[in-house]
Amino acid sequence: MTRINVMKPWMGSEEMLALSEVIASGWVAQGPKVAQFEREFAAAMQAGHAVATSNCTTALHLALIVAGVGAGDEVIVPSFSFIATANAPTYVGARPIFIDVDPATGCVTADGVAAAITPRTRAVIVVDQGGIPVDLDSIRAVCDPLGLVVIEDAACGAGSTYRGRPVGAGADLAAWSFHPRKLLTTGEGGMLTTSNAEWAERARRLREHAMSVSASDRQSHVLAPAEEYLEIGFNYRMTDLQAAVGIAQLGRLPEIVRRRREIADGYNEALQGIDGLRPVGDPDWGTSNFQSYWVEVEPEFPTDRDGLLVALAEADISARRGIMAAHRQPAYWTAETGDASLGVTERLTDNTLILPLFHQMTEEEQRRVVDVLRASSAARTGAGGRHS
Repeated sequence: MTRINVMKPWMGSEEMLALSEVIASGWVAQGPKVAQFEREFAAAMQAGHAVATSNCTTALHLALIVAGVGAGDEVIVPSFSFIATANAPTYVGARPIFIDVDPATGCVTADGVAAAITPRTRAVIVVDQGGIPVDLDSIRAVCDPLGLVVIEDAACGAGSTYRGRPVGAGADLAAWSFHPRKLLTTGEGGMLTTSNAEWAERARRLREHAMSVSASDRQSHVLAPAEEYLEIGFNYRMTDLQAAVGIAQLGRLPEIVRRRREIADGYNEALQGIDGLRPVGDPDWGTSNFQSYWVEVEPEFPTDRDGLLVALAEADISARRGIMAAHRQPAYWTAETGDASLGVTERLTDNTLILPLFHQMTEEEQRRVVDVLRASSAARTGAGGRHS
């Protein structure tokens, strides 16, 4: 048997050609390809402006800075997310306030946000968890009258939709990831999108040490103009090599989403006959790109989540534990992060797993995964099982 990975990027000759053209041009740092990627990504995501960054975490950091979040402020975030969502507020001296999530979608809700707001709240970070679109309108209905900035962590969201538009289009700011686990990858990289031109312009400066003249502008002059450093900035740049791959990947995005949803439909059909496994699915307000196809292992299933992971691994199938609970990590054990009940987060973190799903996945590979799920469903004993 060959190993089945949980995810594989889909790349080909288009990406190789794009890289060779950049190498031949002699300009491989942040330059014209980055600017082109920004324009094309903004158009695809229906955003006014896009600012390429080194990764999604740096995009979140810049989003908070340009939104004016700073020391002493509170930022409402889900604990049910990769730890970067909580870390970003700490970078600017703010305090992440953890709230729980909806059990069906894994996303925060308007009620959860409303209950966590205090006089110190300055912003809310919502997450399209695993590609499932968050119900943004209901959250903005709570936040907008109070002047709270809504930042969408769309790290997993490229290709997902919310009320007929790309996710992120309705947020004050959105941050995107191009990590290899994402549908659209540049190897590593990120993007910040916003409709606010002033925020976008400042983010562009800040990602490049806050220089008054960009590197590409200086390169275009034989005698480069002198630059000034207008504030404390960062080195959060994307390279033209990455952007060239990103442009090619952006052209593949509709086909990637179509194929992933096709594979997800195959899992959905198979799981209908297996009691105790609840798959994630589209909410009423949008469609998922199924960046992650996660399944909750319910109490009636014969084995627990970890036992099912072992069974999959024994069949040379690499699945993953579900989304982490950031409040359980040592980095936040002693931090004051609010007092909301996080029971749903803990249940989902303990009982969900992510099944393999990638563009090139064959029917045979998916059948192998499903066969293990069915065999585990039929088993009543074994390592990691609930019954003995």
